[in-house]
Amino acid sequence: MSIQEQREKRTAKAREYRNILDNHTGVIPEEVGKQLDVLEAEIGALDELIARHEKALAMEADRLTAAPAEERGASARALYDKWLRNGPQALTPDEWASVHNTMSVGTDSQGGYTVPTEVSGTIIEALKAFGGMRSVAAVLSTTSGVPMSMPTSDGTTEEGEILGENTQAAALDPSFGSVDLVVYKYSSKSVAVPIELLQDSNADIEAFINTRLITRLGRITNKHFTVGTGTSQPSGVLTGATRGVTGAAAQFDSVIYDDLVDLEHSVDPAYRESGKCAFMFADATLKAIKKLKDGEGRPLWLPGIDVKEPASILGYRYVVNQSVPVMAKSAKSVLFGDFSKYIIRDAMGIIMRRFDDSAFAMKGQVGFLAFMRSGGVLTDTGAVKFFQHAAA
Repeated sequence: MSIQEQREKRTAKAREYRNILDNHTGVIPEEVGKQLDVLEAEIGALDELIARHEKALAMEADRLTAAPAEERGASARALYDKWLRNGPQALTPDEWASVHNTMSVGTDSQGGYTVPTEVSGTIIEALKAFGGMRSVAAVLSTTSGVPMSMPTSDGTTEEGEILGENTQAAALDPSFGSVDLVVYKYSSKSVAVPIELLQDSNADIEAFINTRLITRLGRITNKHFTVGTGTSQPSGVLTGATRGVTGAAAQFDSVIYDDLVDLEHSVDPAYRESGKCAFMFADATLKAIKKLKDGEGRPLWLPGIDVKEPASILGYRYVVNQSVPVMAKSAKSVLFGDFSKYIIRDAMGIIMRRFDDSAFAMKGQVGFLAFMRSGGVLTDTGAVKFFQHAAA
């Protein structure tokens, strides 16, 4: 079955799911509920199949569209590839001059290299799909890492007044605050690459190394953007958010329909009506929520059909973020609100270092290590609320 046929089958199943709900406006009969459960499982299986197929197609497209090295000449990507395979000694003075023209602070000709803008942008873009936070937060790129503050102001309680004739208007100046948006230096940890792979001209060494960087940098930054303490690391969205709902006693490994409704309404309507609000939780929590039904047996979860009709819970889209704690005693397992109020700041470009020293050479390897500078903070604590399980 082609990927297009898989997508069409998945869309048909999703429409069938929604049509069943539309055709049963009252209490859902038991046999209909079972039918919905079967459709949900089939949609999930198709989603996994399509994701694997899309990944394979993307890898093949990258291979077919990659220009041969001899055609790329002295382009930035060609220099990057040459440096990856052979080290700084392989670059001519003119090529090093080209590198220095786009260098970031802290790079040197003894083993450091500023990743070309095109490659750096690809890595940053790929991080968006890794973990969840970059897909919903506002991302700010700066050309330096100097300290900066973000202004904050909560106007949800402010209101005007009625004036009588010849009556002076009262004054109500908005209150402003600020939060520091500090960047921290992140390391990918060293990546060891066999010399044989570097010497193989047909090997896509750039993709191999960049995939490792994306995985490692994506995991650590997403974790900090989610639960970072704000001390010597970014302040996570869960750290900056405020509590919206506390679960019932002994409700340690579950969330109920009422909890999600209460959490939704703990966020001011001014945020909810913006169209930017979403739920966020770990995949295990999503699995539990998919089984929830309202008082008439109607599922809270609706499968997505297309971009205009994404999967939703209580009518809101959701983000799966494995850095959000799973359901447990005192855990903050579900977030809801406007995540665009969380600002991620990326400073400058990605810097790579290459190591040919004996620690790697004795094993027939070359080491690579990447650095990036990034930070994040929730600029409006009222924009995102969390559900917390009871402690006992």
